[in-house]
Amino acid sequence: MRQEKFDFWQDHSLHYLEMAFRNDRREIIERPDGYGKRTGECGDTVEMFLIFRGNRIASVSFDLDGCISTNACANTVAELAEGQNLAEAWEISTENVIKYLETLPPENTHCAELAVGAFYLALANYKDLKRNPYKIYGSFHRQK
Repeated sequence: MRQEKFDFWQDHSLHYLEMAFRNDRREIIERPDGYGKRTGECGDTVEMFLIFRGNRIASVSFDLDGCISTNACANTVAELAEGQNLAEAWEISTENVIKYLETLPPENTHCAELAVGAFYLALANYKDLKRNPYKIYGSFHRQK
C-alpha cells in the first residue's frame, strides 16, 4: 500500500491557510483592557491583548514567538472572540479552534491549547481590572 505525500497547499483547509498566514492582528497594545501571556512546553509563546467597547470585545491582537500552527490558532481565537461579550468569550475552547481550522495537524493541538490559554489569561486580567480599577495604571508590564 502506497502512502500519499501530504501537500501543504492542497491538503489544508482554506480556514487553516488563511489563519496561518494572516498577520494583521500581530500587534502589541501598550494599554490593553486585558492581557495574557503563556508559554507552552514546546517553547512557543503567545501574548494576547484585548480591547473592549462597552461590554463586547472590539479587537484582539497578539504577539507570538512560535510556529505557523500557533499563528493559525492565535488568529482563530481572535476571529472567534471579536464581537463577543465576556460570557460568550469564556465559551471559546481548544475544540472550537481545532474545529474552525479543520486541518490542524494532531501533533499541533497543543498550539490551540496555548492560544486559548493566553486568551483566558487576558479575559481574567480584564475581569480583575474591572473589579479593581486602581490596578489599571502601571499594571501592564510586558516582559520580554
